[in-house]
Amino acid sequence: MRDEGFDRSVERIVGIERSRYLIGTLSEKTLHAVLKDFYSSSEEEQEVRIGRLYADVLKGNDIFEIQTRSFNSLRKKLDVFLEDHDVTVIYPIAKIKWISWIDPVTGELTDRRKSPKTGSRFDAFRELYRIKPYLSSKKLHIKLVLLELTEYRMLNGWSADRKRGSVRFDRVPDSFMEEIDIRTQSDYLRLVPDSLLNKDFGVSDFSKEARISKGSASMAVNILCFLDIITRVGKNGRAYVYRVKSI
Repeated sequence: MRDEGFDRSVERIVGIERSRYLIGTLSEKTLHAVLKDFYSSSEEEQEVRIGRLYADVLKGNDIFEIQTRSFNSLRKKLDVFLEDHDVTVIYPIAKIKWISWIDPVTGELTDRRKSPKTGSRFDAFRELYRIKPYLSSKKLHIKLVLLELTEYRMLNGWSADRKRGSVRFDRVPDSFMEEIDIRTQSDYLRLVPDSLLNKDFGVSDFSKEARISKGSASMAVNILCFLDIITRVGKNGRAYVYRVKSI
């Protein structure tokens, strides 16, 4: 799905020359900058000071925080922002990812290649678990943005091909694919695989249907129980069995 507004944000922030030569040289990484511009191109609404902290975007009484990495750092902001504002956390997920390697000595870029890994809405659970106590707040909303993007990595790893253990340098979005809004409790049903909505299931079933690790599936089930989206209904051997509740 193309989004002309998103394409304009990419062009404004990236530009042909920056994409080619200046990737990652600014203090704010490209993906974060593009998303901030997409959700508000007004400089007056960006980087607004609230107390001792800065909100990425403030529109009226609504705060938008773009979080491209660990949600651990969000907790301090949520403690302050949720007192007087509605807060939407915007989390980008690479549904389609291309990888290009940078030689750290010459700066030369390789041709990009498509990663076999694909992202989905279920990838959000590991980060959501980091802010689990806040998820029950009616003033906290989540926006998952699925993108096609190019990831630039340094050829500085420890393996013979210098790829394992390498450092991610920057991510540049190529196209907007899907947006998933979670604004109310019932919206968290969108984070349950469709195949499990009308049947009992365990963590292993969730892992299989969502195509995520059992560790991530365990976090998902924990969050969904906490939010009263699913309930424990019994056991199958030593494993608990769950069922989606009527909301």
